[in-house]
Amino acid sequence: MSAAALLDIHPSLWLGSQLGHATGRVVDTGYPALSAQLPGGGWPVGTLIEFLVQQAGVGEMRLLRPALAAQGKRPIALIQPSHVPNAIAFAHLGVDPAKLMWIRAPKTADALWSAELILKTGSCGALIFWQQHIRAESLRRLLLASQASETLFVVMRPLASAPDASPASLRITIRPAEGGVSVEVIKRKGPISAHPLVIPIKPSPILLSPYPRTRRKSSETLPAAAEQVAAGT
Repeated sequence: MSAAALLDIHPSLWLGSQLGHATGRVVDTGYPALSAQLPGGGWPVGTLIEFLVQQAGVGEMRLLRPALAAQGKRPIALIQPSHVPNAIAFAHLGVDPAKLMWIRAPKTADALWSAELILKTGSCGALIFWQQHIRAESLRRLLLASQASETLFVVMRPLASAPDASPASLRITIRPAEGGVSVEVIKRKGPISAHPLVIPIKPSPILLSPYPRTRRKSSETLPAAAEQVAAGT
């Protein structure tokens, strides 16, 4: 049987020189040039995506803005964000702050447990999980949990983690660039990117403030009801 015939029979197969087929639902990235580089033409759900970021705040959350805004009324979970989430900035980008759940875990094990539970229950439309150091076996557990869900699941890791082995089905690097961010696909179903893409993203208020905030006004940070501590409370 020819390779072309096998590809027709088994959509999960692909040639190494071509983009693979999406095996499930995808969410439009909102950036046509980027979508064209992803199997299925968007962010895959029910799997693990890694954003390998040069430094926090270079535009990684604005890159996700169209996908997050498309979640409708489904909650969006933020676990261990590198800085304090700014509700005003999320609202400015079209993401309802009332949908956001900010989960602060005192230990890495608690954060991992929270992420796995959210994925297994399918309770959120999207889950963004920040981790500086995470073991490959922990990533595999999260991948398995995500496969039973329809959740857009993104793990934010440092750019220095790019050489590490990972079970993620999609890995991209994100660096700052003039007028936007430079994105390079280093793992996908198909060949790696021939060259980085510069994705233009509109300037916006700071999504994640590097400074701690006091609750002088309810609009300054996420509503108290949206904050959850993953420590049994």
